[in-house]
Order: sequence, then C-alpha cells, then structure tokens
Amino acid sequence: MLEVKEVTKYYGSQCAVNKVSFQLSKGEIVGFIGPNGAGKSTLMKIITGYLQPDGGAVYINQHNIAEEEPAIRRHIGYLPEHNPLYLHMYVTEYLQFVAGLYRLGSKSKQRVEEMIQLTGLAPERKKRIGELSKGYRQRVGIAQALIHNPNILILDEPTSGLDPNQIVEIRNLIQSVAKEKCVLLSTHIMQEVEAICHRIILISKGNIIADQPTALVRASSHTLVVETHVPVEENFFSELEGVQSVVNQGPTHWLIECREGYDLRETIFTKAVASNIKILAMQKKEKPLEEVFRELTQS
Repeated sequence: MLEVKEVTKYYGSQCAVNKVSFQLSKGEIVGFIGPNGAGKSTLMKIITGYLQPDGGAVYINQHNIAEEEPAIRRHIGYLPEHNPLYLHMYVTEYLQFVAGLYRLGSKSKQRVEEMIQLTGLAPERKKRIGELSKGYRQRVGIAQALIHNPNILILDEPTSGLDPNQIVEIRNLIQSVAKEKCVLLSTHIMQEVEAICHRIILISKGNIIADQPTALVRASSHTLVVETHVPVEENFFSELEGVQSVVNQGPTHWLIECREGYDLRETIFTKAVASNIKILAMQKKEKPLEEVFRELTQS
C-alpha cells in the first residue's frame, strides 16, 4: 500500500535521508524510531507530500505521490509532531472546516459526528480548541487526520507530553483504527512501540539500520540467567560458541550474554548433563528495547 523507494533528502550539504526504502501493508502498525535529527520527521513530510525528495520516490497503491500529489493525498492522514490547530475555533467547527477542505460535501456532518464519537471528543465538542487539555488536542489532531477515511495514517509523536492515562487512551484509539489502515508511528517512547507496533524501522543519521518485527528486534540479543547445583568454572560457559560474555554472580549463579542469533539453552543443558551438573534454573532475558536502541544508534 505504501512504498518508500531509495528516498534521499539534503539540506544544503547535509544528507538528512539517505536512500531509504521500506514498505507498509494494510493492518500494519510500524514504529518509526531513531535519535533526534535522525531524519524521521523529514521522511514523514516527504511521504505526505509536504517536502519533495532530492532522489527516489514514494508510491501509494503504486502511484507516485510526486506525479499525482493532489489525488494521492486523499489516501493519507497526517498528524504532525506539533499538531497545528486553530485554537480560536470550536472542536465541531474545526472538524467541519477540515471536512470542507477534503470536499466531503453531504458526508461532512456524518463524518464529523463519527470522528467526535470515535476519538472521545463528545464531552468537549462545544469548547474552543484553545481551552482543551493537551490530551484532547491530540484527539482533535487524530480526528482531523482520519476524517476523510485515509488508507495510510502518519503519526509523528502522537503521545508526546501526555500523562500515562492519556497515553493509554491514544494507544487504544490508534489500535482501533489501524485494522483497515497502515500506520507509521514515530515516537521516542519505547513502551509505546512494544505495546502496539508490529514492526520497527530504526533510522540513524538518515540511514535505516534495522527493519524487523518488534519481537525479533528484542530477541536478536539476550542474556541467560543460569543456576547450577554446584560451582563451575567460568570457562564451562565461555568456551561455548555463541557466548558474548559471562558474568559470575555467585558460585552457582551466572549471567551469560549470547551473541546475536544464538540461543544457547539447549547447548548449555546438553553440556551440563554430559558433565553431571544439574541445571537448577535457566531463564532467558531479552534486552529492553531502550538498550537495543542505544546499542544500535551509538555504534
């Protein structure tokens, strides 16, 4: 449904996005993460047609957005990072205004009402946007992004600055509308990515450095917590292929960090049996996504 192909963007001599390629499909929520200045917002603006790339192209349903931009934009809903709203307008008034921009015509009133109910804006519908809390302003932003029923939803930091209750509410809202759309979600909140994203695209210095299902990103490297019934020497574990490091936490307790792609549980158990050593406990601990993020972006 959405294809980004070899997209490049320069600001002067600085390369903000470097030949980036990926695809999104219907029903997929993709977490688009990276450090500040990595190129996330730039790429989102290119996808939505607000910026033109210096190279490459963006395709929506196999149509080049640069060549068919006015028609193609109808397939995209966009919530920018700073959620530019007309604060003097009333909630219903603003959504009617947006419906008019998309020329929804006779469907405008119905779609505005549907968005107010979907996004939970009913209690605040008669207020000016400037009188709303940040959580409700984000709801208004999501409502305007959805009002024309787009196939693709681009959300740039949708939960930034919200309290824990508001984050959960916006998360549930995103999940509810994502079943029939593809969603590209930029955020710095790793718990958010783990909670709702099926896949992670990690960008750093304008380059894609990881594009995998969320579970695989965490599972690519892990630590085993092992307890034996008698003390063993460190080399009992360290000489095994696939061991990154071994940390002794007591005569019979060990932390064994595995190299990427290795799961040593069966290997350790087999060696222990052959050596008449009993494994009293063995637990696999995947790295927190924050730690994986730091490792990949600081290298």
